[in-house]
This record gives sequence, structure tokens and C-alpha cells, in this order.
Amino acid sequence: MNLYTTYGKFQNEMNAYYKRTGLKLQFTEMMRRMQEKDLLDSTPTRLNISEDSLYVDDYEFDKLVDTVPIYFSIQSELNKEVREERMIPKFQDVFTIRHPRFTRRYSHIHNYFEMNFVVKGSAIFYFEEEPHVMNEGEICIVAPGSNHDFLIDDETSIVYTVCIRRSTFDSTFSSIMSHQDLLSGFFRQILKNDGKPNYLMLFTGNNMECRVLLRKLLIESAKKDEYSNSCCVSIINLLFCNMLRNYSKTIAFYNYEIGSDFSLVLQYIQHNYQSITLSSLAEFFHYSEPHLCTLIKQNTGENFTDLIKKLRMKDAISYLLNTDLKINEIAEQIGYNSADHFSRVFRQTYKCSPAEYRKSNKKESPFIPFSTE
Repeated sequence: MNLYTTYGKFQNEMNAYYKRTGLKLQFTEMMRRMQEKDLLDSTPTRLNISEDSLYVDDYEFDKLVDTVPIYFSIQSELNKEVREERMIPKFQDVFTIRHPRFTRRYSHIHNYFEMNFVVKGSAIFYFEEEPHVMNEGEICIVAPGSNHDFLIDDETSIVYTVCIRRSTFDSTFSSIMSHQDLLSGFFRQILKNDGKPNYLMLFTGNNMECRVLLRKLLIESAKKDEYSNSCCVSIINLLFCNMLRNYSKTIAFYNYEIGSDFSLVLQYIQHNYQSITLSSLAEFFHYSEPHLCTLIKQNTGENFTDLIKKLRMKDAISYLLNTDLKINEIAEQIGYNSADHFSRVFRQTYKCSPAEYRKSNKKESPFIPFSTE
């Protein structure tokens, strides 16, 4: 049996309890307390947020979120291992909530992916008991099997948490994960290496598109009609594509077995693949070349040479399809000394020359009819 309240009523109780006692509670503990005080309802309130509301400022939208219903199963218990069937409603692949404020530290693991987006203010992300302050515009994606917690210690910071079934990454997002960039590589490695603690962070700045997509996710998660799950999966696809397109160079990885410093290596490769060599990279980060090769293979699934080639080819495709740069200019942009060298590598990879690829795949500018009247 489920009981219901709203985000606003729940958060008011959390705020009041903390101010009165100086103590914090977990979500389940507060909902049981509200149940004992007869503050929960047997039916949810009606969701009433219009499309126009998606584009108001963050604090105005947060007031609307206060009216959104949330549910509590009377069978729910605190558990250090949170399984997706407990957190994500049945028949849903993606579930989004506004993260509660003033919760008690309770590090835990789960078997699904969790994404936390700091919309306003700041929050503290604990990973394997180490605290990390996250600020506005930062996104943290936590892999299954990672010991973590997430705390908001003020009344005005806003964080959305998106829970995504592991199987959804394995199937629904397979096309996204086929891209040859480090974000896609991270997800591929996570899916192959089950249960190893990992996370990544991205910085989106004050990006309204990301905010609108997250707002849509939260609203669709609350609707629970026959279309809401398909909408959520489509929206999360758009969100990940947006992050891949615009923010992949802001990624910071963390692999607990290897250490946080290696995320800097991956970022450095992403920014400088045009000119770095294995020896210069090893010297810059004070690794031996054999050890560096092992770390790169463990974190990306690729050896150094193949990783650099894939990063170069990815940008080459983008230049060929989206610019009018000459072949020799593209070669220079992506780090080849000559157009001939670039063309040979490109032909080995795609079985055609760069010029042939551009001719076959570049889209013509759309014809837009107009009236002279």
C-alpha cells in the first residue's frame, strides 16, 4: 500500500524538525513520522504544471514542484543496499525526484545509475566516504555498486536526482554509447565491469536546455500514465546527447581502484589529442610508459594509439560534415602533419577517402519555400 504527500509538505516537515531538534532524518524516517502524525494521504494530489511553466526561473519552478505528489510504501525500510525495484516504480525505466534537503548521512549503494544535477546553490557529494562540494551547473553520474551519499544543508539549493535502470543503459542507450568519446567509453566500461565504484562529473554552466529537460523528466515521472515512461526514456536520451555534444570536455572521471588523479589524464588527452605522444603524456603526469598504457586500457578499453586515432577520426567526421574546411586544413586541425597521412588513416578506418565521405554523407541545406506575396 502506498501513502502520499507533496514535495512541499514533506520538505516543510524536514525543515521544521531540523530547526527544532538540530537533527536530520532520512526520507523513510520522515515519512514514517508523518504517517504517525496522520499527515499522509491515501490518494495523490492532482498534478497541475503546464508546459509554459517549464521556462520560468528556477525558484518559481521550485514552488510548483512543491505541489507535485510523492509516494511512500509502508513496507519501505532503511537499507544500505537500495535496489532499483524499490526506488524506481514498476514499468518505469527512468525516475526523477527533487532531492530532499537536510537528510541524515547514510552512505549506501544501489544497482542502478544515479545522476544528480545541482540546479541552484550547492551540495555535498560523498563518494567512498570522501566529500566533494558540487556547485550550480555540475552533474554527477554515479555507477552501480558505488558507496555514496548526497546532502543538501540549506533551504534554497535545488538538486534533481535521476535514477536509471542499469538494463536501460545496456539497451536503450546503446546507440549513444557507440560514440568514440570518453563519456561513451566510461559507460561502456561500467557496463562491462559490474560493481566497481566509479563516477563522473560534468559542468554545464547555466544551461537552460538541460534545466528544461530535467523539469520535463520530473513532471513525466510524476504522471505515471501509459506514455510517461516512453517520454522519460526519450527525454533522457536528449539530455545525454546534449551533454555529449556540449560538455564532454568538462568530464572528470573517478575510478576508485586506480585513483582520482587519472581523471586528469583523460581530460588532458581529450583536450590535447592533436599533439600529445605517449612519452610526453607519461612525462607530464610522472608515470612510466608501460604503467600509463595499462591505466589507459583499464579506463577506456582502448590502447593509447587507438584512442588517439578514434578521437581524431571523430572530430574529422564532424569537420567534414559540418564545415567547408579543406582536407589539408582538417588534417592540421586534428593533429596530422599532412593531408596524405590523414587520408591514409581515414581510408583504413572508413574504407573511403575524406572527400568521398563528405560527398556521400554531407547533408544539403534544406530548401525552405517562401512566398513573394
